Amino acid sequence: MQILTLTNYIKEDLISRLSREELPPESLTLAGLSGHYQVSVTPIYHAVNELIEEGYLYREKNRRLCVNKEKIGTAQTAAGTPRPIPPEDQFKRISEDLLQMSLKGESLYLREAASAQKYGISRTTLRNVFNRLAGDGVLEHVPRRGWKLRPFNQHDLDAFLDVRVVLELKALELSKETLDKQVLQKILERNCVPQSDEEPLQIDNSLHEYLIKQSDNYYIINFFDRHGRYFDLLFLWESNDREAAIQEIQQHQRILNALIEEDWITARSELEFHLRSNHPVLSQLKPKNN
Repeated sequence: MQILTLTNYIKEDLISRLSREELPPESLTLAGLSGHYQVSVTPIYHAVNELIEEGYLYREKNRRLCVNKEKIGTAQTAAGTPRPIPPEDQFKRISEDLLQMSLKGESLYLREAASAQKYGISRTTLRNVFNRLAGDGVLEHVPRRGWKLRPFNQHDLDAFLDVRVVLELKALELSKETLDKQVLQKILERNCVPQSDEEPLQIDNSLHEYLIKQSDNYYIINFFDRHGRYFDLLFLWESNDREAAIQEIQQHQRILNALIEEDWITARSELEFHLRSNHPVLSQLKPKNN
């Protein structure tokens, strides 16, 4: 199977959708297409320019994008033709790989050229991913040395959890009067324990983000925004362990039921237990630097 770049995927998908008349004319703007594909304007801009050069689209005098129906009609994208497969999520692929390396507790330097070759992508694409991971606290850019990988450290995790417990319990206290039971019920419905080993997991971690947001406390929100992203990625990785994920779902259910019933004492107790005990996989790791 041919691996598509994001620009090529958008281009081929647009041809497919336009041939099926699935996109309304008003959506043919850079902003509209950016929202439709949930990407920045840059790959949309390049895809649209290529479609204009190839005659599928054209611009009127007012710069409005229009479809060349004659050209689209000859495209080999009839209704029965499979749509292009989206390109691999490079951020997910690279972040999971780096987290596995981080969990070994090794402090490594990554060079852009070698890393781009390893993942089979351009240095520009790699740099975009690395910059995003730097914002999440996974990497640090060191001039003339490359990108430094943050090593997992058990003491660091324990210190974060100590502060997290204090701040999330405070967020719960501050948000009591503003919690929407309908929102809580929807989160509860998205946390389902599977009835069999074959049934996929349904897990929703948004309760924590919701409590923090509803606290309406800048300093609580800022702490998690600045320091929580790296650990959020670790916790997401940990949920790949089925037993750990089921345990997490059950704990979410107890907290949410207590919140819906306005049983604040139980909710606080269950939330604290969840925050302190919900990392059975990470707590068993023995990185080299610990």
